[in-house]
Amino acid sequence: MKPRYLALPPQGKRPLLVLCLAAGAAAADEPTAGARLDAVQVHGSRSPGQLDPDLPSTLVGKSAEALLEQQNVFNPEDALRNLPNLTLRKRYSGDRNALLAGRSFSSLQAQRALVQMDGYLLSNFLYRFDAPRWNMIAPEEIERVDVAYGPFSALYAGNSMGVTVLMQTSRPRSAFEGALRLAGQSQSFDLYDDAGRYGNSQASALLGGRLESGSWWRLLLNRQQSTSQPQQYYVVLADAQGRFPTPSGPGMALPVQGIRYDIAPNGRRRAVFGANAGAIDRTLQHTAKLSAGHDFSPSLGVDGFLAWWRNDSHTSNRSFLRDAAGRTVWSGRVRDAGDATAQFDIPAQAFAPYSRDEAHLQGGLSLRTRHARGWNLLLQSSVYRVREDIQRDAAAPDPQAAAGGPGQAATRDGTGFDNLEAQARYTPSAGDWGGGAHALTLGLQDQRFRLRQRGLALADWRGGAPGALLSEVGGRSRLLALYAQDAWRFAPDWRLVSGLRWEAWRARDGLQSFAGIAPVQYAERRLEAWSPKLSLSWDAAPDLSLRVSAGRGVRFPTVSELFAGTRSGSKIERSDPQLRPERSDALELSAERRFAQGQLRASLFQDDVRDTIWNQLNPTLFPIVSTTQNVGRVRTRGLELAGEWHDWPLRGLSLEGHVAFNRATILENAALPASVGKHWLRVPRVRSALTLSYQPERAWTWSATYRHSGRQYNELDNSDLQPDRYGGVSSYGQLDLRLLWRGLPGLELALGVDNVGNQLAFQAHPYPGRSLFAEVRHVF
Repeated sequence: MKPRYLALPPQGKRPLLVLCLAAGAAAADEPTAGARLDAVQVHGSRSPGQLDPDLPSTLVGKSAEALLEQQNVFNPEDALRNLPNLTLRKRYSGDRNALLAGRSFSSLQAQRALVQMDGYLLSNFLYRFDAPRWNMIAPEEIERVDVAYGPFSALYAGNSMGVTVLMQTSRPRSAFEGALRLAGQSQSFDLYDDAGRYGNSQASALLGGRLESGSWWRLLLNRQQSTSQPQQYYVVLADAQGRFPTPSGPGMALPVQGIRYDIAPNGRRRAVFGANAGAIDRTLQHTAKLSAGHDFSPSLGVDGFLAWWRNDSHTSNRSFLRDAAGRTVWSGRVRDAGDATAQFDIPAQAFAPYSRDEAHLQGGLSLRTRHARGWNLLLQSSVYRVREDIQRDAAAPDPQAAAGGPGQAATRDGTGFDNLEAQARYTPSAGDWGGGAHALTLGLQDQRFRLRQRGLALADWRGGAPGALLSEVGGRSRLLALYAQDAWRFAPDWRLVSGLRWEAWRARDGLQSFAGIAPVQYAERRLEAWSPKLSLSWDAAPDLSLRVSAGRGVRFPTVSELFAGTRSGSKIERSDPQLRPERSDALELSAERRFAQGQLRASLFQDDVRDTIWNQLNPTLFPIVSTTQNVGRVRTRGLELAGEWHDWPLRGLSLEGHVAFNRATILENAALPASVGKHWLRVPRVRSALTLSYQPERAWTWSATYRHSGRQYNELDNSDLQPDRYGGVSSYGQLDLRLLWRGLPGLELALGVDNVGNQLAFQAHPYPGRSLFAEVRHVF
């Protein structure tokens, strides 16, 4: 087994303070003693400019080979599941809103995770639950994935203040090659005595070739069908004395059976009536992507891609209630047949289904030079457009909705973002610039975002032309940035990386319009920010490296955080056009010790964030209300320990693990003084994972991973004292298993189980139960 966390072998005396470090700088001295140079194969197809060779951040990652051997990867975001101090809030396979959380930020702050694919922007900084567009990539085309922590590089926008995810896709190396893949999952899930099995399937083809002329091409086709476990439930909370609110107005209550009672995360009694608000999501997704490139010479090349993603989603609900004749009850006034004092009014919309049809398009183009020394240039542009996005919400519960009837639609056609970047990098020869080797990077970046969301009346929610305009919200934002970074090796064992990033932000065309209310148009806003960076590293010994890094990151509000106050179905969202940008001042001290068979890393970090942008969702209310606001100051301090060990005590045995201790504290919050001194939301006190792999021979690989996430909170005042239940954010420990067989040329078979113990875990929504996994892949 070879080391899997090592991104690239060490270069010269370049410090290794992480479990993987970028390679690619042309000036390389002799390898550091004890380094495992066989850890990674570096091919000429690696995309220059994607990974900064002088990145002054802790960097971890995994190669395609490591992912194949160690993890059950159904969707591309699964590649991040076991990396240090990260949480992937993936509710089910096929989830379009698989959000990331990290050292100091929660899954409600996904705008602090910057995600790129081959240098192209995948992050969708438009809406709160707009996760990175994972759908523009498929598992079988991932060559490797790397994650950088903190705002320490001047090359990346302020959204990198949490983490920067750099996904690299493979390039063809022969005249014709390809891979065919079939994968399936079967999940068992049981909550509130409502057990079921839910299945997912995926089929994909990856074809490509490289021509003698210097051109190459690659075609990806992917089809995925998924069914989720129930995601949310209609509940009614009791008061502090345990009494449920009494319905007002006339009407007889229908006696029903089936109401479940439990305790909410805040400690209050509650009644649970069934899975609602489109709880069970059935999706059919298709991705088609064509990538191509041409090398005009060994030092000049162009490449690009065009990707299309289609999603058709249909939801359903499940009521627990039954009348005396055994018929399902979906709405109206009801009372518990066993307790006449427990009466409830169930709105018709509570168990209303919805459907969603989406078509997204993304394209990108890059022109770059590849000189071993001197200046290299990169010009890169990408465009993302939502060609179609319509969610149709019924006004009646499932049985009535099946026959049609009125409803509402929410559309986001025309929404999208553009990214343009020009970068120049100087790679020195030994002795350049006064005896100390400098590597200089200069860049210009222009990012533009546009959000347009409309609410429309529907005569028939199932289809037909939309009717009257009920609401319209939207706006535009633009981020223009200039940056410079210098990596200076001023002594044989020392390196200083300094950077400065200037960003100019503008928001305009903000609009909120609702039927019967005069529309509101918001004035244009302009802000600027400077973000300095500094990192000093020292090779204290051939096998020991130290680094201290400091950096500021500024994350400006998104268009939706400013302007998108809407109601869609059972959800109400409130924005704030005067939001202040987040400002992070981060520090990190890191040390790495390398051994012949592995390495260890320890990192102390602090992230002090002013004006944290926070959007709180309360799924226990109906309608569900979320509000955007600034929180004065949140400080996170922590310690990460990570390491890997290989071929001991048995050849082929590999052990990788990490543990992180986090303390995220609210220091200032004028809007809610009771929250001061409390723990920040959805940042667990402890995160850890341990992976044991054994490869007795090439044909077989056995892997087991135990993942743990500790105590965390979902309320600013930490009032959720019983988090291990629906609506809470629970701690958990789950075991995943995988067996890979490669006994025939080109054939790969894998069987696995995720969450072997079938442990119930929640991040407001429930995570999947025990999931069986099977995969067959043919490479040719």
